[in-house]
Amino acid sequence: MKIGYLGPESSFSHQAARKQFAKENLIAYASIPACLQAALKEEIDFAIVPIENSLEGTVHATIDTLSQNPRLQVLSEVILPIKQQLLALTKGDFKKIYSHPQALAQSQKFLATNYPMAELIPTASTTAACDYVVTHSGEAVAAIASYEAATFYDLKVISSDIQDNDFNQTRFWLVGTNQTFNFGTAEKMSLILTLPANHAGALHQMLAAFGWRQIDLSKIESRPLKTSLGEYFFVVDLLLNCPQQLIENALEEIELLGGEVTCLGTYPVKFAHN
Repeated sequence: MKIGYLGPESSFSHQAARKQFAKENLIAYASIPACLQAALKEEIDFAIVPIENSLEGTVHATIDTLSQNPRLQVLSEVILPIKQQLLALTKGDFKKIYSHPQALAQSQKFLATNYPMAELIPTASTTAACDYVVTHSGEAVAAIASYEAATFYDLKVISSDIQDNDFNQTRFWLVGTNQTFNFGTAEKMSLILTLPANHAGALHQMLAAFGWRQIDLSKIESRPLKTSLGEYFFVVDLLLNCPQQLIENALEEIELLGGEVTCLGTYPVKFAHN
């Protein structure tokens, strides 16, 4: 099988893919949309992409691409603990620190305390930051990335576990068009709800369909429809810990109220350990 992931190698997406498919052919893509498009075109069997970080929230490129391509279905969720390291060729008074914007945001307290004068420079990925440090050995620069990246790029760990929150985790979705593979017992369902236009109280009515049936929603978030200002769709995650008939009835009620329901997938949830 061919498994696509948001690269390059040693990125957190690569780690999540390796946890699930250690012996498969893993293929790196430069962006989340490119990775998901490869799955849509069946150039790869599955794509694994980040969907949400516990500190920085939803990865919008993932949810927006999936909302526009209903053939893609979420088949499994992998939750990976995220631990950030400060990496460099040698210790020093770093003038610039490179990393992905989320990694920089996840390490704000450490950076403000230890490197208040350093310029923080965003890169396309944490591994791209490592590559910059390796190729600019004459500069006083460091990167924020994982232990795996340190090993891959032969960098020294200057400071360990610098993330602001020890419970930093990222959810990754395994996505594909082929639903014949069994990844385990489904525990969650993700939906896109589109409300009827100019209908006062529509969102309340949609949520009430879940609420009075005591269906457990683990997340609800709005995203712009990209049609006109002020129009949104809603991403809803619900737990499958109630009779299936209750969920089917809730979705039928929402459609009767004029809402549109798109199922992104029903899937198991797995925790990956370092």
